[in-house]
Amino acid sequence: MWRDLFGRRWAVPLLLFALVWLSCSWFGSWELNPNNSTRLFAAISLVNDGDATIDEFAPLTIDKARFGDHVYLDKAPGMTLMAMPAVALANGLTAERTAPRTRDVYDPALGHFMKIRLRLAAILSSALLTALAAVALWSLAGAITGNATAGMVAALAYALGSPAWGWSTTIFGHASVAALFTIAAWAIWWGTRDKGATGGGQRWLAALAGAALGWAVVVEFQAALAGTAIGLWALWRIRALPIPARLPLILAALAGGLAAGLPLIAYNMAVFGVPLKFGYSGVVGFDGMQQGFFGLTYPKLPVLFELVFGLRRGLLWVAPVLVLAPLGLVRLCRDPPTRGVGAMASAAILIVLLVNAAYVYWDGGYSTGPRHSVPALPLLALGVAPLWASLVRLRARIALLIVFGLSIAINLAIAATEIAVPDTVAFPLWRPILADDVALGYFRDLPSQFWGWSPWSGMALYLLLAGCVSGALLAAMRTARRAAMAD
Repeated sequence: MWRDLFGRRWAVPLLLFALVWLSCSWFGSWELNPNNSTRLFAAISLVNDGDATIDEFAPLTIDKARFGDHVYLDKAPGMTLMAMPAVALANGLTAERTAPRTRDVYDPALGHFMKIRLRLAAILSSALLTALAAVALWSLAGAITGNATAGMVAALAYALGSPAWGWSTTIFGHASVAALFTIAAWAIWWGTRDKGATGGGQRWLAALAGAALGWAVVVEFQAALAGTAIGLWALWRIRALPIPARLPLILAALAGGLAAGLPLIAYNMAVFGVPLKFGYSGVVGFDGMQQGFFGLTYPKLPVLFELVFGLRRGLLWVAPVLVLAPLGLVRLCRDPPTRGVGAMASAAILIVLLVNAAYVYWDGGYSTGPRHSVPALPLLALGVAPLWASLVRLRARIALLIVFGLSIAINLAIAATEIAVPDTVAFPLWRPILADDVALGYFRDLPSQFWGWSPWSGMALYLLLAGCVSGALLAAMRTARRAAMAD
């Protein structure tokens, strides 16, 4: 029975999805973090009152915009729109619609009201998208390298071995944009792999790619910059097709992008009376947003160094396995069949990093790792697959697996404790995360926050469940490998 189950084609992707979604849903972030709360306040107002004003919540968040006599969300509205079903669901489950009237973010009643809505919103948006993107990256990386194991290492390096895990427990937009970029790249690769085919499947994948890139912009406006690199890659992939075959794919992608953009237009028309308006234009309390284009000026080399190597925000400390990934991207760029995807990934990564380095608030305020660079993480993790596939010596693979395991352990600690460490901390990974939070068992997991369990009991249950799913995943991969060899 088990052999038949694990031998099914859907077993590996389904188990990978389950592992990542479980991991991202099990842990949570502070519900009154301003980046979480301002998005959630707007969702609550839209669901309960039919408008997007957050006047009654204004004293509870520093992230807000003022237009006329009212206060609004200062972000792109994508995460707020995705949070609305969760708010409606929480209203039905708790029979509680109105938040306590308080000016204290540490009010337990307010915390309880917000906590369940944030958890549901993250589970149904960021966590869900990251789990889908992990499967997409496994499929994409495995197809590029011809090695399913290499694809799995890349997928888990992204989803569980990088800060994408921790940010997927929030409704900040970073993890969702990263996932949407991955889904778009997957759809483009598979939709254009057979250069002679232009059927309904190809048009559907083109529409999916357009929708993913379009929704990424609705979640974070600056996603349009790196998303352009992915879109240009798609055009390059179909350059050899005759115009009658190319045109339906382009139109399908544009239709997908337009469909994804319609909620943004509807939101702006309902709130501001115009089809396009940036909430950042009315931001309150952040003077740096007046510099350049909403805080974007020009990239600074010292900032780039800090984003990769700095103790406070450096990727090296929170995802060491991804620091090795450029070696694999170089291999992709050198090999003619994969040169295009390697160039696309490299360009998109560079754009994300340069935009981060050009931002006045480049460090992201309260953050563990470089949060504004998170959209680059899955494309960076793509490089882990050819790196793994190129290692023929057992010792080399063991060394990479050690770094891989270390990255997962680090990000388990981050996701379980605090993804938004104060910006005054010199080395967040050590203190407070490892030396204080992990040592004291300060975990934000489902059992301890909602079921009354002790934090260590909740962590033990997670490790048991994740271990069981991981074991089943390994068994499914072995069965799939044997089946492929038999064929």
